[in-house]
Amino acid sequence: MKWTLAVLVLITSTALVSSTDSPFTQRDKAYYADEATINFVRPGLVFKILGHEIASDGTVKVRFRITDPKGVPLEREGINTPGPVSTSFILAVLPNDGTHFRAYTTRLKTSTWAPTAGKRARQASADSGGKYEKVAEGEYIYMFATKLPSDYDRTATHAISMYGSRNLSEFELGTNYATDNYYFVPDGSAVKKVRQLLATESCNKCHEDLSFHGGSRRGIDNCILCHTPGYTIGGVTVDNTNPETDNTIDMTQMVHRIHMGANLPSVQAGKPYQIVGFGNRVSDYSGVGMPSGANNCQWCHVEKNEKAAQKDAWLANPTRRACGSCHDNVNFATGENHLGIIQISDNQCKNCHIPQGELDFDASIMGAHITEQNSSLLRGAVAKIERIDNAEPGKKPVIAFSLKDRAGEPMAIEDLIPGAGRGRLAFTLAPLDTDYGQNFGTAATKGYVQDTVTVAGVTGSPGLYSYTMSTAIPADGKGTWTIALEGRTDEKILEGTLKERVIEVNIPNDVKNFSVDGSEVQARRVVTTTATCNTCHARLVLHGENRNEIENCVICHNPSMTDASRRPAAQAPTESINLVAMIHRIHTGEEQPRDYTIYGFGNIPHNYNRVALPPPATAASCNLCHVNNSQQAPSRGVLSTVDPRGWLDPAPPTSAACLGCHASREAASHALAHTTTLGESCGVCHGPNATYSVNKAHAR
Repeated sequence: MKWTLAVLVLITSTALVSSTDSPFTQRDKAYYADEATINFVRPGLVFKILGHEIASDGTVKVRFRITDPKGVPLEREGINTPGPVSTSFILAVLPNDGTHFRAYTTRLKTSTWAPTAGKRARQASADSGGKYEKVAEGEYIYMFATKLPSDYDRTATHAISMYGSRNLSEFELGTNYATDNYYFVPDGSAVKKVRQLLATESCNKCHEDLSFHGGSRRGIDNCILCHTPGYTIGGVTVDNTNPETDNTIDMTQMVHRIHMGANLPSVQAGKPYQIVGFGNRVSDYSGVGMPSGANNCQWCHVEKNEKAAQKDAWLANPTRRACGSCHDNVNFATGENHLGIIQISDNQCKNCHIPQGELDFDASIMGAHITEQNSSLLRGAVAKIERIDNAEPGKKPVIAFSLKDRAGEPMAIEDLIPGAGRGRLAFTLAPLDTDYGQNFGTAATKGYVQDTVTVAGVTGSPGLYSYTMSTAIPADGKGTWTIALEGRTDEKILEGTLKERVIEVNIPNDVKNFSVDGSEVQARRVVTTTATCNTCHARLVLHGENRNEIENCVICHNPSMTDASRRPAAQAPTESINLVAMIHRIHTGEEQPRDYTIYGFGNIPHNYNRVALPPPATAASCNLCHVNNSQQAPSRGVLSTVDPRGWLDPAPPTSAACLGCHASREAASHALAHTTTLGESCGVCHGPNATYSVNKAHAR
């Protein structure tokens, strides 16, 4: 068979970095290297599969190119170009009568994990024992050791995936990774059948840059070639199970179960969900909590995702494998936890589980997985601060606010707050003065006061009301102050049915800054945004649905606040709940060298010791949360953090932020050694243009 080969044009000489153009971002180590080093080493790695050849005996050859990001050839051996490049190859078929790929390339994995030592399972894997041939600068041919079986289907879609890495650690540029996927039909016809249920971009909302197995296997299209249900091919049975635990490594089941984690019925019944990987590393997913909600299917199966050809498959073709992976207490063979209905195949699933029914919370796929807040059965409420009067020192601010339902119809205050028992509405008052937490408020609410509104406390009529704060602005008050609105409705829906429920429905927070002395209104610094948080969390709502905007969160979670009002005396000292310390510590909980527990409403402890960012994202992935390079040192216009359980109390502004992640005694000592009566000197070494700038230190 002739080669299927693309036209190749080599760029023989070009600068990788110039003053106007660079393939690197601030997340890359190469971004910070000097131009001479970059143009010599040419960091980065790009694979491109150019074509394939199949011999009459089933031998498969693949022709490929290795280049830098500008397209200049790199040598696989790393002799004449810096950094050796490792490559691996997977060969798979998508059967005409099936929906999952089946890899021809496999391996036999033997458990060395003590509980199941010696147990074996054959798994889809990369080829082993193939041969390389160099055909041009940067171009090679790889001959698979695995041969196609004599009866392979020449009319079926086939795939070759190439993945690997380039080691540039001797140049302090780390390891570069690349993956390329190539599809063809052996008889030469066009590829018509594909498997694309979701795109990698959907995963990268939380995972930053989806890659596993050391980092070289990147993207969903690579993952689904090996992580498939068990199969038989060429007379070889591929179990595709984890021999240590007997858990399947099929993508459909494994990924659903990982993301369901702590909510899996089997986990809640006491059986951990674990996969044992390389070096007997036990990955226990029993504590995983999906930030966007375990039943929020559309967070991954993005409806508007045009890159996934079969993006609606989860709606149109429900299966026992997919649904049973989350609902793992359902026994389809016996009907247990399935209303007694026995399901011997997937043929009838979509008869009951249609894409969308007539009513939320029914048996339809959309209805059963509706996020309660998004139910069409809710009236909801939207309140807005329209005007603030009496905003002067010595006076109590008067807040004019509108109140409507989600449809825009005027809403009566009696339909919302106590008196009708429907929900809550509250206003928070605080001085900004560059940061919250100044000398104002009470012992329990340092830096702010909050009023919970009652029916008797407001005047006006449905749609527009007025409320007077119970606390006056101090006589010496000056500058910018803030009033924030928060609350929720408690709505009963489907009353009188077996699906009756009460849903707490958030009122979108509204935050208004105003001047009390005629000076120009100032805005608090923007470190992150609600939209950024919602990239992972989908709908960031806390404290009983009351608080849902970062601009509101920072008022109470200020540098002066701890959990003193909630923590039992026996559990002293208190813990800082300043957002800068708390959020860093929560998101790196698994890496914290000490217990991290905050006491909340009802004096209930909340422990974050098992929290981790979705891999490969790490605590160094500052840009996942921060905006406008706000992670850069030093922090300005910020108060020191009261931190009774920290190494430094109070912790200076920049130290408080950095020690949230770098929580060791040594890191605290380093911060202390570089703080004098004049303040912190962090910016000297870690400033934006310094040798160890924050972005450079956290680069990949």
